[in-house]
Amino acid sequence: MAREYIELNRMEVDGYLYHNNRLDTVESLLPNPYQTCHAADLLELPNKDLLCCWFAGSKGEGYADVSIYLSRLPAGESQWTQPILISDDAARAEQNPSLFLHPNGELWVMYTAMLSKTKELPAHCNLQYTSEIRCRKSVDNGYTWGNTVTMFSDAGSFCRQKIQILSNGRLVFGTWICFDDDTKNGSDITVIQISDDQGKTWKSVEVPESRSLVHCNIIERENGELLALFRSRGADFIYKSTSNDYGEHWTIPVKTELPNNNASISAIALQSGAVAIVYNACSFSENRDVTKWPRQRSPITVAISDNNGESWDYRRIIESAEGFCGRLNSVNNQRYEYPVMMQSGDGKIHVAYTWGNRKCMKYIRIDEAWIRGEKALDEGMKYQF
Repeated sequence: MAREYIELNRMEVDGYLYHNNRLDTVESLLPNPYQTCHAADLLELPNKDLLCCWFAGSKGEGYADVSIYLSRLPAGESQWTQPILISDDAARAEQNPSLFLHPNGELWVMYTAMLSKTKELPAHCNLQYTSEIRCRKSVDNGYTWGNTVTMFSDAGSFCRQKIQILSNGRLVFGTWICFDDDTKNGSDITVIQISDDQGKTWKSVEVPESRSLVHCNIIERENGELLALFRSRGADFIYKSTSNDYGEHWTIPVKTELPNNNASISAIALQSGAVAIVYNACSFSENRDVTKWPRQRSPITVAISDNNGESWDYRRIIESAEGFCGRLNSVNNQRYEYPVMMQSGDGKIHVAYTWGNRKCMKYIRIDEAWIRGEKALDEGMKYQF
């Protein structure tokens, strides 16, 4: 059973599931024994276990002790496990993991590995242009892992979202390339990786005019018709592009009505046929061409579109931070960022995100009716899970 609580500050960083009586959600703060952590991903296994992975270390992004960790919520249980280390390079910063269940039953973790920051490098600099994308595979649902393989070796290769399986069996993987220049990652371009042999070989398709657009979320709407949603380095809006040939060609990205603060987003196709997205509902510019890195990363909002991303008429805040919302005091909120979303076989929607200035990961369980406002919030209601 989930532990119930009334006041949010009573929830401990212990991995237990709590019931939020006010919002009617199931929530948990996952254990994280490291100084800093970031960039969660979620996956449901065939046995109904839930997995959550992220990167963590003592100094933050870009340092050699940053590695990939994995926690598990066993089916039917009410506590996430202590995280275990699942990457193996002590000399590189390993970041941005995503989990993929291959058709052959293997579990893959994809992640980036870049050269480590040094004392001589200014704090605002990064070495993302040295990154490559690596993969480790597990044949026992993530308890043990095989050898590390470099999947994409082109310098500057970065990833965040999952590999997707299309209706024709093709694998598509949204990646981007970082360059060694003074644009603060404003020159990044999106490259879609495509495999027609279940990941043995890949070809690259560049999204046209995608400069400054990254974290590509790919959703199949109909056979071969794809929708891609992007983070913007300009901290202006979420952008979208489409393909009608299984990802071979893409339209020039255009802005949506949803704001973006140059932080990660996550979008999925729901079982109902709608599209859902989770994101920081704030922006700080109207100009995508100028890179901005605002500190503010709150609130976190979930939204639903019934028309393939043309409009987003159902929205609900799942993380309001400390409640500061003025032009001069919104910066006082802690950072709640990089949300990821998935839907399990039972229809529940699962969200995880970096919580409280990268202290730990927070997990929340809701459903589509909760977002749309179709569920009455009676005091006596108990969330079933």
